Amino acid sequence: MGSATACARVIIEELISRGVRDVVLAPGARSAPLAYECFEADRIGLMRLHVRVDERTAGFLALGLAKGSGAPAAVLTTSGTATANLHPAVLEAWHAHVPLIVITASRPRSVINTGANQSTDQDQLFGRHVRGFAALSDEVLDHRTWRFEMARIITAATGSRTRMPGPAQLNVEFSEPLMPAEFTWPPPAPELVITASDALPEPKALSDGTQTVIVAGDCRPDVGASIANLAAEAKVPLLAEPSSNARRGEAALSTYRLLLSSALAEGIERVVVFGRPTLSRPITRLLSRDDIELVVVSAYADWIDPGRAASLVTDAVKLPAARDRGWLEAWRDADTVLRERLDALLATQLYFTGPALAAAILAALGADDILFAGSSSPIRDLDIAPINPASPLVYANRGLSGIDGSVSTSAGIALALERPTHALVGDLTALHYATGLVIGQEEPRPDLRLVVANDDGGSIFATLEQGEPAHMGAFERLFGTPVGLHFGDLAAAAGIDYRRAQTADELAEVLREPPAGLELVDAIIDRAHRRTLDREITALVATL
Repeated sequence: MGSATACARVIIEELISRGVRDVVLAPGARSAPLAYECFEADRIGLMRLHVRVDERTAGFLALGLAKGSGAPAAVLTTSGTATANLHPAVLEAWHAHVPLIVITASRPRSVINTGANQSTDQDQLFGRHVRGFAALSDEVLDHRTWRFEMARIITAATGSRTRMPGPAQLNVEFSEPLMPAEFTWPPPAPELVITASDALPEPKALSDGTQTVIVAGDCRPDVGASIANLAAEAKVPLLAEPSSNARRGEAALSTYRLLLSSALAEGIERVVVFGRPTLSRPITRLLSRDDIELVVVSAYADWIDPGRAASLVTDAVKLPAARDRGWLEAWRDADTVLRERLDALLATQLYFTGPALAAAILAALGADDILFAGSSSPIRDLDIAPINPASPLVYANRGLSGIDGSVSTSAGIALALERPTHALVGDLTALHYATGLVIGQEEPRPDLRLVVANDDGGSIFATLEQGEPAHMGAFERLFGTPVGLHFGDLAAAAGIDYRRAQTADELAEVLREPPAGLELVDAIIDRAHRRTLDREITALVATL
């Protein structure tokens, strides 16, 4: 009697003792022992519990909590299909190195394959996409094994020994009774101390006299700041994506994506790449060139090398002091000219466009703000926006760059940082995770303003091969996919504030005050002319 309660208590105690402060729970019967222990821990202030009614939302909320806090977060589910709904968040956490602890409750092993309700084999459910896996059972009151496996799983998730943080799964077989019960502890086990692999390597000094650029992909804010400083000190052009958090300082170029199609790009001899660059084909082509020296800087055991062209993978680099500003100045001059052309082009548009929306949001936010950039068009529109000298911290799901989970991830980031947060997402992204807007009345609520770039469909496909005139007969049904939803109705159903903006001025008025609670802003933008605008933007560099 009480073995389920004992096992659950050890699990929650170990989470707390090893730095987990946020736990997300999706309700279920089999996970009840964990739910009661979390409830008590939350009540006395040892952890913060978040309850969500569907597991996909719960998984991405935990992902956002871990992203925003930099600390591991856990998500708990019951057995059966509930566990499978965590898979998208697990995949994102795997590729983005986010410490996500996935605890799946299971039926006793003896009933697997018997046809018992909600029983399936949940061992290794997420395949290769976890840093570690452990299976526990409450069949024997074995708290030494429970504590050992918890320590191992949390260590795997945080990457403290491997420098490879990511998701880890703990599958726990709970037997009845599942309600709280008394039990007797056996003698305590010795304390397990785990030391981190935290040796600081000496930066690798790179040779002088090579025309170098820095490419910065998705990074933590502190890493992004160091990249911006490195580029500025070395007088090296900085090609920084929005979620790199390096898109600042005198070396950062707002139109770098377009400049990579200019003659300047032909002079690049070395690329130093940080983070996870995923936004554009020009960057992928640059990193795949066989006529450049490619240096990859990674704090993890794996690294980014899409063209398999890297000649050096290292933890840190030291760039030679700049002797000649000419290389950087050439890029800065070209960026200034192209910036003026791009701003002039966008100003002549008769419709509210995605790039204009992104620029308006970025201009309205300051260094104390948080911005979550949704995948697909929004983050690419931010990528060509003017650089804000007081740029907000920018987060995004760029591990696999899916549109799912953005609402809950941004909510998790807002809750973790406890700061006003904006999320710029497309309409299909918002619809893909509308359940993320549904938060229980007694749950912690984020100060999050969800700005929906609403062009009634998938505008990014209009800029790709699928949007070519020859394929327009099938485009709307297969790729445009308009659904005609009124987001005011969705907001009303979720019980959240709703605003509508059809111009940059109307949006600026909405953004004048920080978000208070959960809000949805319906920004109506044009999709019909998106392909034409994209071609006009690309053509701006032709006469540079």
